[in-house]
Amino acid sequence: MKLLPVTVALLALFLVASYQDLMVAADGAAAVPNSLCDGKCKKRCSQKVAGRCMGLCKMCCGRCAGCVPSGPFASKDECPCYRDMKSPKSGRPNCP
Repeated sequence: MKLLPVTVALLALFLVASYQDLMVAADGAAAVPNSLCDGKCKKRCSQKVAGRCMGLCKMCCGRCAGCVPSGPFASKDECPCYRDMKSPKSGRPNCP
């Protein structure tokens, strides 16, 4: 009888861990190499103040599986994920 609570607790822990792994896998965002985002964001931010633009661009690139519009004036429609990412506070576009 004493083993029942321990068994239930371990089973619950296992299920929670499995659920979290499934949620991460469901995002579909594979790890993107930093060098890929660095190069794309350097090109995207070439006409802007680099610090803030690069930081936001790298964040968006990582979340959008490496998709960044091709140049400083390229349309965000090239990457719907990049285009549709909004700031949670203001609701304005988050990616440069």
